[in-house]
Amino acid sequence: MSSYQGVIVSDPWLQSQFTQVELRTLKSKFINVRTQHGRVTLGDLPPVFSKLKAFTEMFNEDEIKTVLGESNSGMGEEIDFEGFLRAYLNLQTHAIEKSGGTKSSFLKATTTTFHHAINESEKASYVAHINNYLAEDKFLKDFLPIDPATDALFDLAKNGVLLCKLINVAVPGTIDERAINTKKVLNPWERNENHTLCLNSAKAIGCTVVNIGTQDLAEGRPHLILGLISQIIKIQVLADLNLKKTPQLVELVDDSQDVEELLSLAPEKVLLKWMNFHLKKVGYEKQVTNFSTDLKDGEAYAYLLNALAPEHSTPSTLDTSDPTERANMVLQQAEKLECKRFLTPKDIVEGSPNLNLAFVAQIFHNRNGLSTESKNMSYAEMMTDDVETSREERCFRLWINSLGISTYVNNLFEDVRNGWVMLEVLDKLFPGTVNWKQANKPPIKMPFKKVENCNQVINIGKDLNFSLVNVAGNDVVAGNKKLIVAFLWQLMRFSMLQLLKNLRSFSHGKEITDADILNWANNKVKKSGRTTQMESFKDKSLSNGVFFLELLTAVEPRVVDWNLVTKGETDEDKKSNATYIISVARKIGCSIFLLPEDVIEVNQKMILTLTASIMYFCLQQQGEGPDDSDLASEVSRLSVDGSVSDAAPSPQAED
Repeated sequence: MSSYQGVIVSDPWLQSQFTQVELRTLKSKFINVRTQHGRVTLGDLPPVFSKLKAFTEMFNEDEIKTVLGESNSGMGEEIDFEGFLRAYLNLQTHAIEKSGGTKSSFLKATTTTFHHAINESEKASYVAHINNYLAEDKFLKDFLPIDPATDALFDLAKNGVLLCKLINVAVPGTIDERAINTKKVLNPWERNENHTLCLNSAKAIGCTVVNIGTQDLAEGRPHLILGLISQIIKIQVLADLNLKKTPQLVELVDDSQDVEELLSLAPEKVLLKWMNFHLKKVGYEKQVTNFSTDLKDGEAYAYLLNALAPEHSTPSTLDTSDPTERANMVLQQAEKLECKRFLTPKDIVEGSPNLNLAFVAQIFHNRNGLSTESKNMSYAEMMTDDVETSREERCFRLWINSLGISTYVNNLFEDVRNGWVMLEVLDKLFPGTVNWKQANKPPIKMPFKKVENCNQVINIGKDLNFSLVNVAGNDVVAGNKKLIVAFLWQLMRFSMLQLLKNLRSFSHGKEITDADILNWANNKVKKSGRTTQMESFKDKSLSNGVFFLELLTAVEPRVVDWNLVTKGETDEDKKSNATYIISVARKIGCSIFLLPEDVIEVNQKMILTLTASIMYFCLQQQGEGPDDSDLASEVSRLSVDGSVSDAAPSPQAED
């Protein structure tokens, strides 16, 4: 349970312009400057702002000095923290103007403070979605249906229950609902636990939440809550857009090489490919390339529904010249396919990308029109990974996406092959290690350019003393899964150990080992008066989950409800304990990506990262963490504590 308090600014408008994560980061920068100079002036800001990610590619120090000087009387003027924030917003405004202005969309799974306007159509659609999917929930049914014309959605989100429940709708089983605090009236601690559980679980299903803090959710900040809800709903509606869930998708391609390309496509790209596949068959001559302007006139929808459901089609849909009338007829036709009406004719005509994406995905889910027989079906099945590899792909992918790098990873083994994602991860975890002048940014057509990127990745790994004997960039470009997994595991483990090493009052600056983590966990449980111990991270007795529940209790005595814990003697009881462990760990602040099966099967890679994550959280709470200036970056990097594999294996050892 974190005792974290939000950063409070006296001016409510100014406070509303920033997320709590941003306020904490900027506050630490302000304190650093004041500590160095005794006070803070406008003249101190250019070198500080020029190093911030928001401005580093837009302005140099001199340009920042010019911008700040234009709207202030003198650079020697002393400013307080609010003045610091206003200077930041001033520079941010110039950055938006310089870039021509950008508009955020959940299609990119990002949040931003640049635009805080609420899209009422999207809000109404999300409310309808929530009212539909959570209407029978035992806790929420007393609060539903939500009226989209009010702020009831944001008020209801303040206790954290709604968002946790919505995550479980998107990816069933993500959160053990026994870990959600569902009293009618929650105290601040219980609300914070729900929000912490929500954010860590959102990361665990693929949401990007680097700009959202628990305080933002507790305050019910509309643009952040809608941004998170839209990401969760997107994950739900696109869940079937992959070969594993819908192998019939191979009908969209002609040969095995195209199947590999299909594997690497983002779900929304697969959806466009599916749509164009059916449109081509019924003679629609245009190519749909987006979920906005290409769908405004409603013609593509009319052709698509005629192709999928000719029994419900009418010539009048295409005969009408009024786009709004056509859009209404399209929605009526879709309802006959049991597609719930979550958008309006106006949303189609105005080209709402988020709502159109959700609508097309809904049509796909209800009737995809694909054959169960295909010449490529057997090939698609051959390309399906074994269970352990699939689990590791999932964990690495989610971990990388949680770091907040620019590239969103959809298929790990395909997306890392050009080396760019790996370089972004290395730069995020260890700033300054990547020579970007020698890096090649996608799209990369020439194979040797990909090899150059991957060679730099391998060289950095060797500088970090990873075990990479006889490993070269070509192996990554070729998509060697075992070598990719081995490299990423070593990267995650090294980063995790570095975080623990940075807790100097614990490590005294010495290197942290797996044995240190093991001993800490055993000592923590022993000091709490319990007798369970683990011999190693592959100790089969850990499969019943009792040790980790005792460890979590030792870290935070009131977080585990022992009335819900079983002895773990049967497979069912073991799974019950394992799901509870994961949600309780996320609830106190651990960012982890393992599955219950990893606990039950005692996957030593997962067990190590779970233990280390609990250890890191505990030591931070005891005040043994880094100083305030490092806190924001350390918190954003905490997500490395929750991922995948054996203690730094040699790639060759995995053969």
